[in-house]
Amino acid sequence: MTKRHLAYLACTAAVVAGGLGATPSAADHRTVHRVQPGQSIQKAVNAAKPGDTVLIAPGTYKESVRITVSDLTLRGYGAHRTVLVPDTTEKDACAKAGSGICVTGTDKKAVKDVAVRSLTLRGYKKNGLWATRTDRLKVQGVLAEKNGTWGVALERSVRSVLNHNVARNNGDAGLFVSNTVDTEEGARDTQGTVVRHNRMVGNRVGVTVRRLRNLSVDHNEATGNCAAVFVVGDERKPRAGDLSVSHNHIHANNKYCAKTARLPFLQGSGIVLTGAEKTRVAYNRVENNKGTSPLSGGIVLFKSLVGTPNENNDIRDNLVTGNSPADLANRDTAKTNTFSRNTCTLSEPAGMC
Repeated sequence: MTKRHLAYLACTAAVVAGGLGATPSAADHRTVHRVQPGQSIQKAVNAAKPGDTVLIAPGTYKESVRITVSDLTLRGYGAHRTVLVPDTTEKDACAKAGSGICVTGTDKKAVKDVAVRSLTLRGYKKNGLWATRTDRLKVQGVLAEKNGTWGVALERSVRSVLNHNVARNNGDAGLFVSNTVDTEEGARDTQGTVVRHNRMVGNRVGVTVRRLRNLSVDHNEATGNCAAVFVVGDERKPRAGDLSVSHNHIHANNKYCAKTARLPFLQGSGIVLTGAEKTRVAYNRVENNKGTSPLSGGIVLFKSLVGTPNENNDIRDNLVTGNSPADLANRDTAKTNTFSRNTCTLSEPAGMC
């Protein structure tokens, strides 16, 4: 038997094993719903079933979109080609809430495996993208800019991935991940949420992580914000922490933001921990963040607004230079935080460099 015959038989066997009598997979029935300028994105989303993709052609769409179905991909043709902006006449719940895209589950049933990719969310009164009660949400290649509060915001969500996004000139945080925004409770376990390879420019805060555990913020760039990274906790149990902030480039976050009811004015803050525990801040490059706020400096530990100290945090192997008033600032009362192998010039108190 020749090699040619052997190849033919092998191919035939593979076809039989993989095709004849096999049950069709869900992927065989997935539908792409195409949306052209002037058409409704929401109408396409409403028609979609789990496994489908809504593909949005280049253009500007005056609309808000609400997603409640699992395993759905909403994708544009690139952040500079597919643009969503608000329509103040819309009556949909997402539009009335002031957001561009709302991914919304319930306490009994999370929305799972939704992906939002390759589009711009611009100028919404509250948030570019708002997600609540989701599981394995992926937001990738999104430009969220000039939104009133948050660029991309998640609460009550687990196993999320935010990567390769740009958050620019939003009113509060460019990227915001939280336990809840409407109740007071202890930190939630995100089960491994990842904030990675994003760029934050010109926001009040680049990334805010509020009252969460088991999350990583790595390989991001933040510049031109009032503050780059906030890890926020308080006295509730479980404590915020068990996080990793690593391999980020944090530089020249020297925009001025006025004080609020909860925070002093912000300027020149690199990475700030308040009321957190067991957080690893490592291998970051933190440069030229300068200001005179109580939170100013390269890497800053500061007790929470209710006086809860940071405890058992590990700040090590960072390059921290050119920050003012200090590269490393431990303005906390706890004695259990450690600073080691950091390259820096000035510290508060002295001796940590």
